[in-house]
Amino acid sequence: MAALLLLAVGLGDAYGQDGAAGAFARSGFDARGVAMGNALVADATGDASPYYNPALAPFVTRQHISASAAFLTMDREQQYLQFNIPLEPTAGVSVHLIRAAVDNIDARDRSGFDTGTLSTEELSGALTFGNRITDRIALGTSFKFFRADFFEDVSPELSIGIDLGAVIHASEDLQIGLSVNDLLAAYNWETAGTGRAVTDHFPRRFRGGVSYRLLDDQLHLVAEYESRLTTREEVTREPVDGEGSPTELVTDDVRTHDGQARIGASYVIADIFTVRAGLDRIGSGGTGGLRPSAGFGIEQPVGELKIRAAYTFALEPNVQDAFNLLTLKVFI
Repeated sequence: MAALLLLAVGLGDAYGQDGAAGAFARSGFDARGVAMGNALVADATGDASPYYNPALAPFVTRQHISASAAFLTMDREQQYLQFNIPLEPTAGVSVHLIRAAVDNIDARDRSGFDTGTLSTEELSGALTFGNRITDRIALGTSFKFFRADFFEDVSPELSIGIDLGAVIHASEDLQIGLSVNDLLAAYNWETAGTGRAVTDHFPRRFRGGVSYRLLDDQLHLVAEYESRLTTREEVTREPVDGEGSPTELVTDDVRTHDGQARIGASYVIADIFTVRAGLDRIGSGGTGGLRPSAGFGIEQPVGELKIRAAYTFALEPNVQDAFNLLTLKVFI
């Protein structure tokens, strides 16, 4: 169980440094989103993934498929795949999959002797539906699954979650977005011989933000704030009957709260070329916890197909390692 928990925390730190279950699925989705600081909860332009808010699904203008790959340090890898379908006249459906893995983890026994290498893998997928219920308001929901395979002696754990979202058009250029993420999601670990089970809760995240376009849509500004509630199990030993007597394990739920902000911007230099920049994790872990990012996007028709390619470079918080992300989007 100890090895399992260390691997779980280690993978959480490796993807976003937030240390809670499912951290890999909160690091961002595609190159455009990460470049703009992941502040896309209100981005109803049709370019943002419904990953950021299920209410964005009905704003997809054309059926498309997109694939992304992240290039990371320390033997980590992450891939993204998404398929979006507009449903005329007012709805949209999206399916996405995220995979994260860490290889070549050095394994040691209790005496410190090398026992080989370990690897971990996590998957997250979602089916999203959104609908514009009025000209100004759109609602959406995502049904999500999570699968964690951390340790060969423990069966992979499965969980489900739900996201809820809304987008409000305050004006032609200003949108407001609201989203609640990862409701119900938790890993429940059970290992033979330990005498207890562990519940690893996903943080409940409440996000609100704005999206504003100006200069004839050349400049796009986004911002959001996230309030996060995390429940952790804290295990202590207490005497059974008086001082010096045998002890028993006592498990308590400890709830913590933290918040962080995000900002981002994009500017269309030419019809085929856009530059982007953003700042994620503002207010989380001081200046060392910030995650700055920048990137660009290119659009090029190929016959009847419209193809978009995007690249983003980001600095991971605290460790300042490079995070490189490529996305290819094909409209069909």
